[in-house]
Formats: sequence, structure tokens, C-alpha cells
Amino acid sequence: MLLYWIILPIVWVLARFVWRIEVVGIEHYKAVRDGRALVIASNHIANLDPVFIAIAVMDWRRMCVLAKEELFVNPFIGWFLRCMGAVAIDRGKGDTTTIDKVTGACRKGTAVLIFPEGTRTKNGKLGILKSGAFVIAASAGADMLPCRIIYNTKDGKLHLFCRIRVVFGPAIPAEELQITDTTHRVTALRHMKSRLKTALETLLEENAFHPGQLPAAQVPAAEPKVLDAKQQSDL
Repeated sequence: MLLYWIILPIVWVLARFVWRIEVVGIEHYKAVRDGRALVIASNHIANLDPVFIAIAVMDWRRMCVLAKEELFVNPFIGWFLRCMGAVAIDRGKGDTTTIDKVTGACRKGTAVLIFPEGTRTKNGKLGILKSGAFVIAASAGADMLPCRIIYNTKDGKLHLFCRIRVVFGPAIPAEELQITDTTHRVTALRHMKSRLKTALETLLEENAFHPGQLPAAQVPAAEPKVLDAKQQSDL
């Protein structure tokens, strides 16, 4: 924890020197953070996404970040990630031990950062949401805070010196993430995924740098061209 307190301000300065970072909706984080169980559910584009979220909230209480095991292969990167609160999870192999550990920490008040897509997207668009974030939130009795990272680049990916927006939306209350009827568990999870997806897409729609970042259905249609009298007579 001491290393985290030392590293966090250094990373904050370095990141803001290299990138222009804007934080939107931090009041939503503050509203649910005080001593309550919290799962932050974010889209995932770059390996540095957890770092940008950590410096966006700038909370001296280190959060727990679920990260794929492959990121820890490099000793230095693994050390850095662990200092920032990352926990390695073996994706696709039913790593229940790690899930139980993270859920227990969340239940005791540690904020947990999860990327529900399970992997990074190649084009900046939102991928298919998996169930892990909802299982942890339900088990820990945690609120879920939607978070959208937006990079102001043509391909939607992270580049040096680009502008970045880290956007937080209103939290989904813990009681609305409980599965009370286990016979309809799949239906309940599908509804929760749909609700989070809508929240994440809304954050993008309201905070996109340019229309090209929006899903096709949300790109504003071009305004019809109004012809003057001379142009109409030429038709």
C-alpha cells in the first residue's frame, strides 16, 4: 500500500504530461464510494485503461483491478500492476479462487474495477458483455458504476499525446443487481447486461469527441439541403 501512495502521484503527473486527460462525472464516483461495496464496470481499449481510471478518481484507497494473467509475464510490468492493485485472473478456466478473493475484498469496501467485455476491443466500440462483473456485484452486495474511456483518435485507440475522456455515469444500485429468483438467472443477467450496455453507450453518445466514435445507429443524419428558388427552377 505504501508503494501505491508513492507511485500514484508519479503516474498522475507522467500521464497528464503525455496525454490530455479529462474526467467527467466524478461526482457519481464520490456519491457511492464512501464505505460502500462498489464495482466499476468499464469498457476496455488499451492496457493502460486501469491506470487512467485510477488517476481519474485519484483515491488514496487502492482499488482492486481484475487483469488478465498474460499481463504479469513481464516481471516489471507485473510488479507495477500489483502496486496499482491489479489481481491476475486466469480467463476462461473458471478461476473461482480469484473471484472469491475479489468478491470478499469488495464486500469489505474495496472498490473493484472490472472490464465486463473480458478483453480489449480493436476498434474502440463496445464488445459483448460477460457475466463476471454482475456475479461479483451481486455476491458482494455492491453498486455498479458505469465508466466509459474515450480516446480522441481516428481509430478509437490510445496514441501518444491524444485527448482522453474518462466518464462516469450514475450508479446502478446494489439491490437492482440481486438475482432473487434463481430459476430466471439467465434472464436476469441478460437484463443487467442490457442495462449496463445502454448506460455505457449513453456515456459515449453524450461525451464523444466526434460522430465517428458513435455506433452507426447513433450517428446524426445529415440535415436535408434546402434549395433556393433559382436552384429549384433549374431542376
